[in-house]
Amino acid sequence: MSTRSVPIRIGYCLSLTGPLADNSRSARLAHDIWREDTNRQGGLLGRPVELVCYDDHTDASLVPGIYKRLMDEDQVDLVIGGYGTNTLLPAMPLIMERQRFFVGLMGLGVNNAPAYPNYFAMIPTGPDPNAALTEGFFALAAEQRPRPATVALVSADAEFSRNPIFGAKVNAAKYGFQIVHEATYPLTTEDFTPVIDAVAESDCDLLFLCSYLADSIGLVQTIHAHRFRPKMVGGGMIGPQNTSVKTTLGPLLNGFVNYEYWQPVPKMMFAGVQQLLNTYQARAGEVRVDLLGHYMAPLAYAQMQVLAQAVEATGGFDDESLSVYAREATFQTVIGIIKFGVRGEWAEPRVLQVQFQGISGHDAEQFRNGSRQIVVSPPNFTSGGFSFPYAEAA
Repeated sequence: MSTRSVPIRIGYCLSLTGPLADNSRSARLAHDIWREDTNRQGGLLGRPVELVCYDDHTDASLVPGIYKRLMDEDQVDLVIGGYGTNTLLPAMPLIMERQRFFVGLMGLGVNNAPAYPNYFAMIPTGPDPNAALTEGFFALAAEQRPRPATVALVSADAEFSRNPIFGAKVNAAKYGFQIVHEATYPLTTEDFTPVIDAVAESDCDLLFLCSYLADSIGLVQTIHAHRFRPKMVGGGMIGPQNTSVKTTLGPLLNGFVNYEYWQPVPKMMFAGVQQLLNTYQARAGEVRVDLLGHYMAPLAYAQMQVLAQAVEATGGFDDESLSVYAREATFQTVIGIIKFGVRGEWAEPRVLQVQFQGISGHDAEQFRNGSRQIVVSPPNFTSGGFSFPYAEAA
């Protein structure tokens, strides 16, 4: 059998069930589209590509065993990282032991402590990821008049929120905001009224939230119904990037400010991204994933483009060669030009702050073109003006 007919096998895991399933399944569809596009164009190194993906069920304890199986039993040619800190961190010890080339998807600060030279992060938070994810919120607040002075930090009691809250504290100090209230809540929380009552007692100017999908919905609903109105609210919420969360909350999101990694605004329509989204959106309903894919699909597709460009440039699967190449190369992707820097993070951060404006009703179509999520920072990607304070924008 000719080696050109033998598939190149790429192994990884995703949280296809459990609390992270919505985003992971969206990434899986983008990966499948990349595989189909690549094979249609002749494959990698002239060989077809096959993806070997296992479900980790959002259980970090299963991850090391999955990667051991991929490498020892499946003998995949390449491994990549799954989605998020909760999947990437438990994979790292084995990946480091085996010295594998490893491109992760959206993990925040995963390589801060290990400083593993063969790790690369597909997340636009740059060389100081904890600070970069949250800085835009505080920088924007510091520009407002009258200038806000105090901030409350509210976060889920979970691994994913620890780094953003650390970054928020650094940025609060950097921009001169006094932290007057700090609280965590269990991910099982259903009634957020006591949480926001305590925030209201602090009379904070800024309310920084680090929440996940279900609790983001509960927090937005509670804040909208509450008498208390901070001057700015949002910042580090995972959830409002997801189309199902947007359509569930609808106009309750108006006025909230939050991070994003990509938006369909004119300054971010990089080569190939619209074609990807057209394909993704045509199939999303059938496979029951996020209907628009703005949050996960571009980054997940770009993750595979980085892998492919490194393989083609080095002519094979040698992990050290791939890593050496990736540390120096500039990659052309659907989310623009990427160059990696310290600890495998992007050399330059590109985290957006968006403000929800003008949402009416609960249909998904209004979110398709970015006109309801206005990019308000950084300046080189802005798509409209910022409405301040929250009480006037809500």
